[in-house]
Amino acid sequence: MSNDINILALAKGEERYIFLYNESTKSDALRTLGRYASNAELSFSWYDAAVLSQNVRNNTSALEASKTEEVLPMPRFDAAPPSSLEDLFSGEEPIV
Repeated sequence: MSNDINILALAKGEERYIFLYNESTKSDALRTLGRYASNAELSFSWYDAAVLSQNVRNNTSALEASKTEEVLPMPRFDAAPPSSLEDLFSGEEPIV
């Protein structure tokens, strides 16, 4: 388990929210985001909690991916763009 400390920061008006967590305290950090969002005395909203929660989850998956020996690139599509709107919608049934 990693001992790296992760930092989340949010500035809303005069208020500053700074969260420090590591892998072992990630669930506590997520619960704290929910408690702050439910506190009517703070400007911290449920939207803020959702965005920061996503950052916590994405940061964890990025750490796990960086520990693998080889990270494969995402596949790309090599399709040419349509030359006109008719080409874009040709062959499709209309939506009713």
